[in-house]
Amino acid sequence: MTALFDTRHVRRAFSRAAPEYAAAARLQHEIESRLLESLDYLADPALARPVPEVVLDLGCGPGRAAAAMQRHWPKARVLALDLALPMLRQVRRHAGSWRPFARRPAPVCADLRALPLREASVDVLFSNLCLQWIEDLPAAFAELRRVLRPGGLLLVSTFGPDTLHELRAAFASADAVPHVSPFASIAQFGDALVQAGFRDPVLDRDLLRTHYPDLPALMRELRAIGATNALAARRHTLTGKARFAAAAAAYEGFRDAAGQLPASWEVITAMAWAPEAGTPIRLGGMEVTAVPVAQIPIRRRR
Repeated sequence: MTALFDTRHVRRAFSRAAPEYAAAARLQHEIESRLLESLDYLADPALARPVPEVVLDLGCGPGRAAAAMQRHWPKARVLALDLALPMLRQVRRHAGSWRPFARRPAPVCADLRALPLREASVDVLFSNLCLQWIEDLPAAFAELRRVLRPGGLLLVSTFGPDTLHELRAAFASADAVPHVSPFASIAQFGDALVQAGFRDPVLDRDLLRTHYPDLPALMRELRAIGATNALAARRHTLTGKARFAAAAAAYEGFRDAAGQLPASWEVITAMAWAPEAGTPIRLGGMEVTAVPVAQIPIRRRR
């Protein structure tokens, strides 16, 4: 089966974007801030929840959210995990001033599909705009559930199918090869959470727009944040001046009354809780559960 995304291209794109990412990722910062505000839910005295000991920022980029969570929970061990090593080199730079002997986020270079973490070792798992690069969401959520402690919090965001629909339509009129990734719907996202056994999921959907003077300005921003075409089926040669001009002409049909070209971003956020140990994971219509070896009765032959 052919993979949907070229993971090596994703890594290269974000590695190249690392030095300028923090300055260019204006939309990502806004969504990150909204997601961090949701963590205030944990401070509700009515919940009587213990302070997290281990916090994971998955797809951390330059580590802004990881640093914010480290300041919020100064005694917690915050892990800043990303696929692109150059991004992790930015973590300390963007952490800001730090008190002597205070803990800093710990950088970890790894793929979220195979996390180098023990089972049930994480109290809070935070991920801002990372999961849209994963084609097998049920398997990804099963892996996230594996590392979360029972009752641990999952707080994530991703892009939905209406994201960049203007850009998708513009290039479709000029080229038969896809230029914009497909994104899972909020229903598919919720189904994947339920399949993995997460409980009490709460999902939200927002539609945000950014604006540009022309198509090249949008494309420059996408490259600056590493959001280039990572589809395995993408064209591996340059788009070409004629095709790009045709796409730019088609995009003109979306120009608004203010004279700007809009770009739509459908943002899906989800909060859910890891279930108790032994709760089944549903993969491929079958229930899969993990039972501690100590709880398996063993009959010994005499």
